[in-house]
Amino acid sequence: MWKYLIGQERVKDTLQRTVASGRVAHAYLFQGPDGIGKRAAALAFAQTLQCDRKSDHACGECMPCRKVARMIHPDVHVLFPYPKDVDEREVGERLAMLAQNPYTAIDFTRRPSLSDVSVVSNKQSLYSVERVHSDLHRVLSYRPVEGRYKIAIVTEAERLRTEAASSFLKLLEEPGPQTVFILTTWRPDVLLPTILSRCQRVHFDMLSPDCIAEALVLREKLDPTLAETISRMADGSYTRALELSANEELQERRDIVLSFLRLCYGRDVNGLADMIEKEGRRSREQALHLLGLILGWVRDLVLFRTMGPAAPIVNVDQKASIAQFCDNLVEADLEAMVRIVEEAMELVGRNIHLKLLFIALAHALGRAMRGHHSGHLFVPLVEADAFT
Repeated sequence: MWKYLIGQERVKDTLQRTVASGRVAHAYLFQGPDGIGKRAAALAFAQTLQCDRKSDHACGECMPCRKVARMIHPDVHVLFPYPKDVDEREVGERLAMLAQNPYTAIDFTRRPSLSDVSVVSNKQSLYSVERVHSDLHRVLSYRPVEGRYKIAIVTEAERLRTEAASSFLKLLEEPGPQTVFILTTWRPDVLLPTILSRCQRVHFDMLSPDCIAEALVLREKLDPTLAETISRMADGSYTRALELSANEELQERRDIVLSFLRLCYGRDVNGLADMIEKEGRRSREQALHLLGLILGWVRDLVLFRTMGPAAPIVNVDQKASIAQFCDNLVEADLEAMVRIVEEAMELVGRNIHLKLLFIALAHALGRAMRGHHSGHLFVPLVEADAFT
């Protein structure tokens, strides 16, 4: 499964040398941001440890390799947090998705429903102490059934409850023979220090846009221009890139951004009223997503004005529009525009009325495009005179 790991050559080399040397530790902590290959590396490492070839490269063809790839190996256990009332069949479905693509989003936080991406949920996904006992203590108390190791891959380890973490610590303190734990996390700071001290830590790097774009073209068959755009929007995460590529509304939302900015500059009251009315009815998550796209577009303007055509902009397919904006609006205060949109994004989380927010945003951006602006979307009344 090493072939499914995108980038992370340093990590791959480290883990393969570990297997080749025969000095396999009993616990590893794979740490780094979401979507950069921690799960893919964990599965590849587990496959290599169980491979009949007994080398640093899993053959991918022997029975143990195929069982690990399909997640049916009796000595490789993959865990992820989920709500208490989850249907076990859905857990199986999500594991099957992970077997097909280790970068796919299977967590209940970002994807509460497999059938409807618009569903949101406030249910907590955590590891309970009961689950640590049933899924780890019990299954790891026996010797390997058919493999060389008993392997437990605990994803999102930061979601271990305090009691669950204490119970898990006992396993690390007294590991069974031929047992290997692989924990993945993006928040090592919230794990118990005693857990951290018993793990060999493996740091993962953010993926480069070029690396993500290449994978999108080869694996997902995306158009190269679209792949390049998405790769720059993904913030170094291939999982995020997959989510963006599957979002059918993405291009429509990006077109709305350009239309909104044009309407702001033209002070088209009727056009803005129609757009704000529609956007004001959307959820706060959707409003935040749109503001993020606006912020990305404005940051592209800053980069293009500073560096010219060679600028590493995100919206590469809208380069002509970005260049035209910079040429025509030389007085635009782009730094103020960035601060305005960032403030709008912060205010979304404060339960502010969305229509009011977009009205104020349109007015502020229109002014900033015509010259200097305070960079503030809202100011206290006592300070208002200072910005008039």
